[in-house]
Amino acid sequence: MFSKILIANRGEIALRVVRACREMGIASVAVHSTADADAMHVRMADEAICIGPAPSSESYLSVPGIISACEITGAEAIHPGYGFLSENAAFVQVVEDHGLTFIGPRAEHIRIMGDKITAKETMKALGVPCVPGSDGGVPDLETARRVAEEIGYPVIVKATAGGGGRGMKLARDAAALEHAFGGARREAKAAFGNDEVYIEKYLGKPRHIEIQVFGDGKGHAVHLGERDCSLQRRHQKVLEEAPGPSITPEQRAEIGRTCAEAVAKIGYAGAGTIEFLYEDGEFYFIEMNTRLQVEHPVTEAIFNVDLVREQIRVAAGEPLSFSQDDLRINGHAIEVRINAEKLPNFSPCPGMVNTFHAPGGLGVRMDSALYAGYRIPPYYDSLVAKLIVHGRDRPEALSRLRRALGELIIDGIDTTTPLFVDLLEQEEIQRGDYTIHWLETYLANPQR
Repeated sequence: MFSKILIANRGEIALRVVRACREMGIASVAVHSTADADAMHVRMADEAICIGPAPSSESYLSVPGIISACEITGAEAIHPGYGFLSENAAFVQVVEDHGLTFIGPRAEHIRIMGDKITAKETMKALGVPCVPGSDGGVPDLETARRVAEEIGYPVIVKATAGGGGRGMKLARDAAALEHAFGGARREAKAAFGNDEVYIEKYLGKPRHIEIQVFGDGKGHAVHLGERDCSLQRRHQKVLEEAPGPSITPEQRAEIGRTCAEAVAKIGYAGAGTIEFLYEDGEFYFIEMNTRLQVEHPVTEAIFNVDLVREQIRVAAGEPLSFSQDDLRINGHAIEVRINAEKLPNFSPCPGMVNTFHAPGGLGVRMDSALYAGYRIPPYYDSLVAKLIVHGRDRPEALSRLRRALGELIIDGIDTTTPLFVDLLEQEEIQRGDYTIHWLETYLANPQR
């Protein structure tokens, strides 16, 4: 087992890894920018080292800075958290070249799943159901028209190197395809430096269902059920729950087994999430995230497992601490992402936190690096807290979430907390009857 781990991240996820290390008796090293000198993960880690100025390109994305921090502190392994360098295959290779261990999958798997077309081709070959669409990239408008006619409108044009909703354009009919195709390529080029796009059938009312998988890197893997992440704004998840209210035990077992077998066949190591659109009882693969997800706590809650601890164990060469037969769903869990944003426009709202009080009690977990007197810097993602609740069933989890939101105090900045208070009063949310389009439609309704 490792004696010291460096955490190449910040905020609540860095603090989450620090806690796992402490429970395992492993020393932790926090890296930070000059803007994060007073951050909680810096205070809580066993050691801390500044790796650059505020811009992430000069600090949290600085590969030389992170490698140097390992050499200075004697850290043997790097946990990337999520975001930043967590899915950067070139970074993983540099880590390995320096005799360090990357706590995550191998570079080749990150590279395969990082390209949407290669990922889709790989998953299709492994027996994972995929959305009908083009076989690879679409080089020109003429080809795009032919593909769209074959699979039928509406279609969606996507960047092969895309993510976070960038480089995605919808064409409901042939007349709209030219604009969608050109727009997606321009946006992809600007965002990713790669204008290659592909085309898929557009599903009208799907849910976003993702399967948590975990591999030991030696040909064995398990699945830990699904999460429903359908409540989204601009393709960004807002609320996640597990198990999915629309998924039957039979569907869960079948798609879970398919996903676990797929990652086992390629020798995948560590945590991964296979994401699907789900409509009319059918699953359609969209992408695989080769890292820990923001919403991993809901899975931890219903299975009573520590996914970060398991990541560290597997990276150290140890076997999985549980088998598929050991994994039994217990109750229901919901997570809401609380951002430092001003409603109704969701504009960023950094600033001084005057008062912070986290809710507590049975079945309530708060993952946050906030504290009273902390100044949220304007340079990074606006996520400041994740409120997770667990109940014996979905109604109890909803009731517990309502109570916990009422206890939460974050004074001095605006947050998205009022949105969740409002959402819990909506019948569709109470019933679990919503799709990936529901939230944006709801937010666009001036009568709400």
